[in-house]
Amino acid sequence: MTGRSILGAIIIPLGLIIAAVPENTTKQYKLTAGQLLEEVKSGTQYMQPTEVADMIISKDPTLQLIDVRNADEFEKFSLPNAINIPLVDILNPEWEDYINQDVKLNVFYSNSSNDANQAWMLARQLGYKNNYVLQGGVNYWAETIMNPEAPATTSPNEEIAKYNLQKGAGMALGGAAETTQNVPAVSGSQPPIQKREKKKKVAGGC
Repeated sequence: MTGRSILGAIIIPLGLIIAAVPENTTKQYKLTAGQLLEEVKSGTQYMQPTEVADMIISKDPTLQLIDVRNADEFEKFSLPNAINIPLVDILNPEWEDYINQDVKLNVFYSNSSNDANQAWMLARQLGYKNNYVLQGGVNYWAETIMNPEAPATTSPNEEIAKYNLQKGAGMALGGAAETTQNVPAVSGSQPPIQKREKKKKVAGGC
């Protein structure tokens, strides 16, 4: 995908979302389209399912999952302790205190990454920094956490350890407890999960 087509994929959804939002909820953007494009291309907004699962299981109080799907989809299935802020309501002042803050680590998610990415782009253009996107959304979550595919018994230890970590996370979150394949145990520690640096509140002020 060329830079022009990537830029178009960003600007067109942003224009549609902004057009659907009441005028008095639209704020001045702090990033240009070019600056936002560079951040999107870097991919630093993504959090992997294993990273999010680890935070859920450990009951990390800094995690705030934000489901940007519509209310019907949210009612049918949602990740643990998630709140529902539909994409079309992202710029509503009602939700600003949730999205523009430095205490929680917000993770937007949708069925795939698309709508969550659009929510992230809007928040980022407004200068909000403590927001991320669940890589692949709930579809990839189901595939990698709730029902991961067992590797071949001849797979490298690293692949087997990764699978055992995913399976353990899925079982802890109510996923499939058994698989049709026997996967050998791996000695040694599991592959480390790269955790995001938690933001610290600045003391004092003027």
